[in-house]
Amino acid sequence: MTLQLLSFNIPNINFMRVFSSLPPSEAQTRDRILHAARGLFASQGFDGTTTRDLAQKAGVAEGTLFRHFSNKKAILVEVATEGWVEILTDLLTELSEMGSYKAVAQVMRRRMWNMQKNAEMMRVCFMEVQFHPDLRDRIQLEVVGKMTDVAEAFFQTAMDRGIYRQMDAKLVATVFLGMFAIAGFSHTTIMQPDASPTEMQQMAEGLADIFLNGVLVKE
Repeated sequence: MTLQLLSFNIPNINFMRVFSSLPPSEAQTRDRILHAARGLFASQGFDGTTTRDLAQKAGVAEGTLFRHFSNKKAILVEVATEGWVEILTDLLTELSEMGSYKAVAQVMRRRMWNMQKNAEMMRVCFMEVQFHPDLRDRIQLEVVGKMTDVAEAFFQTAMDRGIYRQMDAKLVATVFLGMFAIAGFSHTTIMQPDASPTEMQQMAEGLADIFLNGVLVKE
């Protein structure tokens, strides 16, 4: 079934964090600090990075860091959650623009390409979340939970329209997001780093096929 525009009911989610209005120069400074933090935290770790390192990398005075963030930990939390909000935004956009409920492979394939741009942020998350429960809790509350709500609404609508069989929509959303993550990380994990576009397409189509059709032979 092909749709002109995929329309489904989305929970009232304010997933785009709204920062206080800052003058352009201040916003640029803040962005430079976060960009520097992503690279340093990914390469040196949170504990191995000093505020002096951050200031030097960002090209600002050390005191400027604390005008924008209360402490180094606040910078870590912002790096992680801001990156995840971008991923959530991408997912919501892709789900709403899919031309067909069967076009999951398109989403998976784009994940393989787009997740690369968030590679540093992902390394930071996976390295630091085990040491900082408050970071884990914020990501779980602000990102994972909301991402699941968005996907659940999408799949529930598909079930209501008779396109997918009736199941627990939240469970389906959880499984989809797991495969979504696999697709995103496959370029640097289960696939060779120099994988060709054809190999990436095959991986995306395979994941989509398993998600939509399962692995059992149809009786």
